[in-house]
Amino acid sequence: MSRGRTGGFFRRAFLVLLLAAVAVGAWYWTRYQGFADAPLVGIGAGDSLVVKRGDSLDKVLRTLQAQGVDTGDRLQWQVLARQTGAAGKLQVGEYALVPDTSPRALLLAMRDGKVVRRNFTIVEGWNIRDVRAALAKVDGLEHDSAGLDDAALMKALGHPGQHPEGRFLPETYAWVQGDSDLDLLKRAHKALQVALDEAWATRAEDLPLKNADEALVLASIVEKETGIAEERPAIAGVFVRRLKIGMRLQTDPTVIYGMGAAYAGNIRRSDLTTDTPYNTYTRAGLTPTPIAMPGKAALRAATRPADADALYFVAVGDGSGRHVFSPSLDAHNAAVREYLRRYRAQREAAPK
Repeated sequence: MSRGRTGGFFRRAFLVLLLAAVAVGAWYWTRYQGFADAPLVGIGAGDSLVVKRGDSLDKVLRTLQAQGVDTGDRLQWQVLARQTGAAGKLQVGEYALVPDTSPRALLLAMRDGKVVRRNFTIVEGWNIRDVRAALAKVDGLEHDSAGLDDAALMKALGHPGQHPEGRFLPETYAWVQGDSDLDLLKRAHKALQVALDEAWATRAEDLPLKNADEALVLASIVEKETGIAEERPAIAGVFVRRLKIGMRLQTDPTVIYGMGAAYAGNIRRSDLTTDTPYNTYTRAGLTPTPIAMPGKAALRAATRPADADALYFVAVGDGSGRHVFSPSLDAHNAAVREYLRRYRAQREAAPK
């Protein structure tokens, strides 16, 4: 075979191989593009992916496969991870998987740390038992406080010796996979302290309160006595005036708190006369600790109470949560009689 013919053969062979490579490359690129943006198969409603510390892309793919997701070609994932800048940069957390989630969308989410954020709410008026019981029921949250009593809990939070009641601000707190109940409580404790400091710094003059901690105690009582939000300053005003003249607060929520587990839903006259450190019918002044978690509005009310002359209040009894405020015992007794009259009428009108 002549040199010219040999050279022509190799050129044609090279051209054929080149065209074949281009065709294969084009086919693979088309397939890759379809892979990158096509929805992953096997995702169910409510599914999520948890990426743990140290997880590689291969480990993430194995986790997806174990959840029944068809991940396809591992090489395509590696190429896409490099293209999106996600290679070696997968962030720890929980990621939502929805039916239209594509490999590209998932890699970008893991690169940017767009984790699922869940919420936990501390409700105004909850006590520490309520808070801890609610936290214990939250799935996905690390329960590091399990087994700790209240004293050990406060030590773990960095506040040894502090009573936990009233120390966590009622608010909604976002959390992500890997957070613990202690993380949430630390944030709630800090938020309460900030709110308390702000309320105390802007307090009214001549308050019968020695310090911010006493304001916190009063705010917790106001929180438990309040039926509707706008009455907080008026209720706080009643208690402040009573403290100023040395009159006992005589408020049922403090008695209930002092009864602890013995409280079965009803408060009796004998409970009002049974002395405990929290019974404000038998003891003067504030309770030894807060009795609940007060919100910001209750803190403001306790430190800036309404300026009026009322020393008593009783529920209207119409289901609105409102109260009748009275400056004298005679006026208060009349309001109580009206409350009882309305209460009896409602009971008689109720279906038998």
